[in-house]
Amino acid sequence: MPLTVQRSNHEVKPALWMAAVFLKRLTLQIIKTEKNYTRRCFGKYIMQKTVPAPLSLIASAPRLSYLIRAKAFSTVEDTQDERKKKKKNETAFSNIGRKINERIIHVLDEKGNDLGNMHRANVIRLMDERDLRLVRRNPGTEPPQYQLMTGIQIHEERLRLRASGKARPTPGPTLTKELTFSSNIGQHDLDTKSKQIQQWIEKKYKVQITIKKGKNAEEPENKIEEIFNHILQTMPGIATFSSRPQSVKGGKAVMCVLRHLSKKEEDAYRETQGTQKGDTLNRENRIEN
Repeated sequence: MPLTVQRSNHEVKPALWMAAVFLKRLTLQIIKTEKNYTRRCFGKYIMQKTVPAPLSLIASAPRLSYLIRAKAFSTVEDTQDERKKKKKNETAFSNIGRKINERIIHVLDEKGNDLGNMHRANVIRLMDERDLRLVRRNPGTEPPQYQLMTGIQIHEERLRLRASGKARPTPGPTLTKELTFSSNIGQHDLDTKSKQIQQWIEKKYKVQITIKKGKNAEEPENKIEEIFNHILQTMPGIATFSSRPQSVKGGKAVMCVLRHLSKKEEDAYRETQGTQKGDTLNRENRIEN
């Protein structure tokens, strides 16, 4: 007969209590897990509704195309810069080596003698035989003109071109200074303005002078003209009229423009002054004799 184990009430109650506690904890853990899962699902759904994915894709597309266009445009600019640099290098005086783009060229030898039109293969062979270099002389002719030169000749020619470039003055824009005052100006103020005008003229500025007519009815008609002549007389051998006095503003003012004398005008002025001094000395010698 099988043995039957009978437990007392004191042994059964603790076991039931522990099982109930385990089931309660398991239930709470399941509820907590379900809440977290629900929160994650609803949160993801809410974010998708708030920031729609198609909108972000549409917004990013133009930026991508813009970057592509900018890159392409930059590439075109780089190509243009390279072409300009290449063109500048082609026009510079330098040895072109053995890279002759034209098939037939007009050639001068190292002494300047005309060798006529030659095929580039013959030119290269001549360079090798005489140990010479080839430089462009006039690429605008047809066929373009080249010259065979030694390395020393190329160096000397570069030095000559550099020296002539430094000696040649760089032309710049002629600036114009403007000055306006009344014909009632005092002598002290007029002398001050005349000095200012002279300083501008010596710096090779043009000076536009506008003199307004005074309201004094007794003012002489030629007063403004006398003022212009006075200003010009303070700068003998320096300035002259670029534009002679003329009425402006409906006759209420007179304007003229002064400029610095050219080199030719300065030489002519010195010759005139020398002739006048010679005539004065001769006249004084006649009076003394």
